[in-house]
Amino acid sequence: MTYTLTATVDLPWTEALDRTRDALSTQGFGILTEINVRSTFEAKLGAEAADAVGDYVILGACNPALASRALPAEPEIGALLPCNVVVRRNKDAAVTTIEAIDPQTMVQLSETPAVKEVADDAGTRLRAALAGLNEATE
Repeated sequence: MTYTLTATVDLPWTEALDRTRDALSTQGFGILTEINVRSTFEAKLGAEAADAVGDYVILGACNPALASRALPAEPEIGALLPCNVVVRRNKDAAVTTIEAIDPQTMVQLSETPAVKEVADDAGTRLRAALAGLNEATE
């Protein structure tokens, strides 16, 4: 099973990260958390571990309108929020990869119709954000 939605862009690291934030914002997602895995690895495990992972940031994206529909229907679904979006680039890579959790993963864990509706909407929005990244580079 594939559990991510993926886009690959031929952009420098910083530009890919900025465009990802912008594309998510355009689809109604705010960034609640941002984890710089490379910096964390470097601080906790050393430069070798940081180099092995490359540039790697996890964005905790949330669309409040979607969350406000899902949480009342199934409060436990909050354990799966926010939607994680990864922006990563290996030190030897020529492209940057952006991956978002496929909201349909939540549907497999829930039988609540409202959660399915929210997952469908979130999936449409995340796909649009990723497609926008590809269009911006053409």
